[in-house]
Amino acid sequence: MVFNWFRRKFGGTGEAQEPTDRPVSPPSEPAAVTPPSEPATTPPEGGILNWAKTALQSIQSRQPSPEVESAVAPEASAPPKVPAVPEVTPSEPAETIEEAAPVTLDAGFLWSAEVLAAQGRRPEEVDLEEITWLQRLRQGLGKTRRGLVHRLRAIVGQGPLGRDAVEEIEMLLLQSDVGVKATDQIIAALQTKIRQEALPADEAIAYLKQILRDILDAPFHQGYTPDFAPQKGQLNIWLITGVNGVGKTTTIGKLAHIATQSGYRCLIAAADTFRAAATEQVKVWGQRSDVEVIANPGKNTDPAAVVFDAIGAAQARGTELLLVDTAGRLQNKANLMEELKKIRRIIDKKANHAVVESLLVLDATLGQNGLRQAQVFAEAAQLTGVILTKLDSTAKGGVALAVVQELGLPIRFIGAGEGIKDLRPFSSFEFVEALLSSEVEVAA
Repeated sequence: MVFNWFRRKFGGTGEAQEPTDRPVSPPSEPAAVTPPSEPATTPPEGGILNWAKTALQSIQSRQPSPEVESAVAPEASAPPKVPAVPEVTPSEPAETIEEAAPVTLDAGFLWSAEVLAAQGRRPEEVDLEEITWLQRLRQGLGKTRRGLVHRLRAIVGQGPLGRDAVEEIEMLLLQSDVGVKATDQIIAALQTKIRQEALPADEAIAYLKQILRDILDAPFHQGYTPDFAPQKGQLNIWLITGVNGVGKTTTIGKLAHIATQSGYRCLIAAADTFRAAATEQVKVWGQRSDVEVIANPGKNTDPAAVVFDAIGAAQARGTELLLVDTAGRLQNKANLMEELKKIRRIIDKKANHAVVESLLVLDATLGQNGLRQAQVFAEAAQLTGVILTKLDSTAKGGVALAVVQELGLPIRFIGAGEGIKDLRPFSSFEFVEALLSSEVEVAA
């Protein structure tokens, strides 16, 4: 059975909805964020441990071989068992295959199960890759989480927020790359609630989680659709843009993998023709994801010509998703923007019925510096979403909030590692839980 990551269910209802054809333009003025309501995260009947055990048994029954161990880990604080994935370089053999490590019902599995159950998921419909991905995400945000949660609990557990407490929370958020605008919004919402009454630390953290989710989901109240997937049975063209060095070409390979694993017919256009080794690098990722790459063998060729050929190939083969690798030379901004406009004209002329998205790849490790680059880049790129990459232990997770606040765009995908499975559709609920949740204990 194909596990469709684009149609993966999350968001609290347990039911996926069909996405609309394309996002509409957001209004000029951002909508005000109202004080959030308490999140509905009631454990399922029988407790989360029973839910997790049922999920593990269901996963085990679907495995072709006994790869899942059902033993309960003795230590509640044991780190999640996540398979190590090698970094890909153009010289690496395309047939490199990840080796899956045994999964146990440890703290990492139980935390993932709790997050999935809170979104209305049933244990028998959970996939092993979902569990593994959530563990990767939690590991990637571990540094930020450890720096935030304990200090926040100490601050908000002391009673109504005074001036010193507000300043300390502001410092914590800014140090986590949340950004000034998002920090001001978070502080204002916290003060509205905690200035009037003293909340237990757990309730205050739960309230803070909802504030962060509201910020991350704000673009969906401004016209963007929360569901993001290629339309089946027709051509979708995704322009992948971004500054050189942010992981743009690698991200395309990972998106191609998600597409093929989710049952889509996919093709890649190697239109970054000016960067050395870009075409060879995307070909390696194309081989790993079993997706053909349309490229021009010449040097410094016209990117628009590559896109023209790729559209023709996609139409002839019934391709559903065409991923276009574009150049990212900010030092030559005028030519870069003209190049992007020319590509859009080619698409409008040759594939005027295609669903077109323009996604900006942003390196989370660059923090505020990366945001400034993105703002310059976004001026003429007609962006419809953001892909946040390299969100591993070296990055500060708060940058996701700054991205949404500063750019006004939804985060569509998030990367938490270098492996081919380390890029997944973004869920604000899962991200905030990984950022702010405490450790989960495993009981017998």
